[in-house]
Amino acid sequence: MKKWSGGMMIVALAAILVFSYSFIGTATKPQNKKHNSAYDFFNNHPSPNISDIKPKNPTELPNKPHLLNVEGLNQLYISRDISEGDSKPLLVWDHLRALLSRSDALPETAQGVKEASVAWKDLVSKFSNNDKKSEDEKNCPFSVDRLEAAALGDGMMVLELPCGLVEDSSISIVGIPDGPHRSFQIQLLGSQLSEEPKASVVLNYNVSLPGDNMTEEPFVVQNTWIEELGWGKEERCPAHRSSNSLKVDGLVLCNKQVFRSSPDENLSVSHPSGDMSTNVSRISDRETASFPFVEGIPFTATLLAGVEGFHMTVNGRHETSFAYREKLGPWLVSKVKVDGSLNVLSALAKGLPVSEDRDLVIDVEHLKAPPIPRKRLVMLVGVFSTGNNFERRMALRRSWMQYEAVRSGDVAVRFLIGLHKNKQVNYELWREAHAYGDIQLMPFVDYYSLISLKTIAICIMGTKVLPAKFIMKTDDDAFVRIDEVLSSLKTKPSNGLLYGLISFESSPHREKDSKWFISDEEWPHPSYPPWAHGPGYVISRDIAKFIVQGHHKRDLKAIKPSSICVISTALLQEVARFVIETAFSLYYGSQLFKLEDVAMGIWIEQFKNSGQEVHYITDERFYNAGCESNYILAHYQSPRLVLCLWEKLQKEQKPNCCE
Repeated sequence: MKKWSGGMMIVALAAILVFSYSFIGTATKPQNKKHNSAYDFFNNHPSPNISDIKPKNPTELPNKPHLLNVEGLNQLYISRDISEGDSKPLLVWDHLRALLSRSDALPETAQGVKEASVAWKDLVSKFSNNDKKSEDEKNCPFSVDRLEAAALGDGMMVLELPCGLVEDSSISIVGIPDGPHRSFQIQLLGSQLSEEPKASVVLNYNVSLPGDNMTEEPFVVQNTWIEELGWGKEERCPAHRSSNSLKVDGLVLCNKQVFRSSPDENLSVSHPSGDMSTNVSRISDRETASFPFVEGIPFTATLLAGVEGFHMTVNGRHETSFAYREKLGPWLVSKVKVDGSLNVLSALAKGLPVSEDRDLVIDVEHLKAPPIPRKRLVMLVGVFSTGNNFERRMALRRSWMQYEAVRSGDVAVRFLIGLHKNKQVNYELWREAHAYGDIQLMPFVDYYSLISLKTIAICIMGTKVLPAKFIMKTDDDAFVRIDEVLSSLKTKPSNGLLYGLISFESSPHREKDSKWFISDEEWPHPSYPPWAHGPGYVISRDIAKFIVQGHHKRDLKAIKPSSICVISTALLQEVARFVIETAFSLYYGSQLFKLEDVAMGIWIEQFKNSGQEVHYITDERFYNAGCESNYILAHYQSPRLVLCLWEKLQKEQKPNCCE
């Protein structure tokens, strides 16, 4: 009841407003349509006949989204001068075009499309010219070191990362702080498209060394920069406030050993006057000694890309953590730049994304997507992946994608991947797509905020391209026991089904620093409808079809009322519709929602409100954070663990975890 109170109040106010008009003024019909003032309008407008108020078809919503001319969208579609065989990774592109040009599209859609058009133009140029030199290019390497870095003078060094970073990639620097400025910077620069004036700064790690004067505090400041917003919010270590409550991958933002209290706190302690300078000096010496960077002293610093953010260790001790900012994940990084008062002795980046040399893959034919003999699949599995996650995809191909149900064609598995801003990554991705036949490219750059578009693409695939009885969504770091999923589905309803680890009571994250932050404008309600956690869930075909049709007609909202009153009098109808449209747009939220798993729950709620029965079936064997024995799905599994789980299943015939 609490959930509906706000909406009912708005509708009630609208009704009061409409009926108030009917009792104001006379029933005399105005002689002309001119209204000089609000007073004239309310006093001269006739009262509506109550019998003229009729329920409106609930499928006809006011304020239907319209289509816009999105920059770069035409270039994604008119420049596809490629053969039918080469276009197999683009089977859903045409179905997504209208969705990308909607007036109520997700905020980052325009940027994602514009950047994708440039990336696509570069890719088409590369493979259409049959450039033999490009065939001989070095694959994405596992590591690069300072020997491959560019020294630019004045202590500046740039280390090129051909295919970006992925989870567990690391950058190690051995150096000696030395120079007049007493500061240096380590920057992770983003991939830069040919039409971009300046590269984004995925991480700016700025170190200020201790000064000669003991009042000059040493510190580290971390930040980001993007063209449209400039510099983001700084995060400083040592912090003048406790940051232990905020964690990234379970690690605090600032090492507590480096945390220092504010000057006011230090000076508020009572000291005998004669000992004041001595005590302050000891405090300064102790805190300076704990600071990891000291002029003239060598250090080894390693920056690690984690699941949620970057982590810096110096001489083996964790010092700082920094959560990934929106649109600035490790996949975007293309260069490491070191500048300032630092003598770099060594630099090494390792654990980089590696694209396999397919000429050396002896089982490539066995790893290819098998032909689909059936008119309708039992299940389509859509795997969300990012362009440079080459190793993860190969691990899935060699593990659970080898289930008999997949190899026989009863189940099809397809990776859904957006274009990358890195030319080399896109080229390797294109070659991979044609080598294995299991990749579907998306016509936008792979930003996390656009992930809901992939959810719609899965529904399109499962209803129009590869029709299936059930559609499953999962991630490329998840291990799925396909046999157990199919076995479980045999006892589940075939219509109106949402199957997975379901959250029946959850609230939006209102903390702005959260990766899952949702503003009041995006979702004004205190809670979400039931939804299944994103690492893995299954929906039935009728739900997928409802979602596809709803987006095609541009009338799918979060939740909509059962009826809207239509008043025969034109002017009163416009006033009533304006009030109702405003109320619903504020209360029921936007068409698209950036959290894809919650978005699916919202659309299923709409399916339910259309009069359909929904079966919410939760199964705790869908583990969304790790692995437990007897799992159906295990999440956050590295390529090594994925292969280990598959080996255990083959040898032990039991779903036991590797760690």
